[in-house]
Amino acid sequence: MSRSKRVIVSVTNDLFTDNRVNKVCLFLRSQGYDVLLVGRRRKNSNALSERAYATYRMELLFDKGAFFYAEYNLRLFLFLLFRKADVLVSNDLDTLLANFMASKFKRRCELVYDSHEFFTEVPELTSRPRVRKIWLSIEKWIFPKLTKIYTVNPSIAAAYKERYGKDLFVVRNVSPQWKPKSRLSRKDLGLPEDKFLVIMQGAGINVDRGAEEAVEAMRSLENIVLLIVGDGDSVPKLKKNVNNYDLQKKVLFFDKRPYDELMQFTANADLGLTLDKPSNLNYRFSLPNKVFDYIHAGIPVVCTDLPEVSKIVAGYEVGIILEKFTPDTLAAAIHQLSGDAEKMSKLMSNCRLAAEKESWEGECEILKKIYPKVGA
Repeated sequence: MSRSKRVIVSVTNDLFTDNRVNKVCLFLRSQGYDVLLVGRRRKNSNALSERAYATYRMELLFDKGAFFYAEYNLRLFLFLLFRKADVLVSNDLDTLLANFMASKFKRRCELVYDSHEFFTEVPELTSRPRVRKIWLSIEKWIFPKLTKIYTVNPSIAAAYKERYGKDLFVVRNVSPQWKPKSRLSRKDLGLPEDKFLVIMQGAGINVDRGAEEAVEAMRSLENIVLLIVGDGDSVPKLKKNVNNYDLQKKVLFFDKRPYDELMQFTANADLGLTLDKPSNLNYRFSLPNKVFDYIHAGIPVVCTDLPEVSKIVAGYEVGIILEKFTPDTLAAAIHQLSGDAEKMSKLMSNCRLAAEKESWEGECEILKKIYPKVGA
């Protein structure tokens, strides 16, 4: 009988809301691997619920910036160095240096790289050329040496292929089939029961992701409420805007939630927003998992015209694509759908059909090529 293989998966976040990594870890468990997920614990981190695999959260002196990344990678390197592992899985460039260096000291240990985004093209780096240069130098040094790499959509895979001549697997961040044990009502969640609800959700409500325009759009809409469920750099500013515009009854904020609870909010909404702007290559090429969350919850989508997102929304006819994105065009789209019951019914029906074809279970067929079943 073959022994179980140990996989150590690492991320820089606190593990609480990273559903993609959780899905990969659960898949690895189903393939017979012994899984340990490593992240960090922040001062405001929520307790983790019990999982089917082991977790470890490091407590660090620094919370952000250059000192955080330096400390985290040093601590992660030492952690990995002195623990047995057959496979190291690095999630994104900010964990790659530690994983790469640790793999050099471990015999017969495979390194796999899961690139969740076009990391060096995120706005936080493109606006800071010196910092971007450091991350780009790390990527240029290590990326060509990797043998197993996968990313979240074909556009990012093509961009990496052009930059480094490497072929990448594509494992999209598609939601699993959502089959809750019970459905919570709007009343259970403290939501308005007599309004048309629009939701923007996720852990990355950041700059250039359209949240500011969504709040602005609410100024001209009646009997419609915007739910912002999650967290991100833009949230403090959004709350100020809501107060300044006197929109406290039209825009409701809810902190980040575990995935199953987040989906309860999503399923109680009427419409989902995904509004990334093509201000940088990472956002232009993005395919946010919220697109699939909305589809699996059975609610239509209003989206900006990004290639990967538009391909899904137009292909399955599950929403409206904004060719020009402004608060006014967004408000017009929301107003149109809120007053057209027939169109909403058709879009919702299309969501149900799309959910049968687009699911995490399908993406796992690609993962099986990257992580063969233990003993197979």
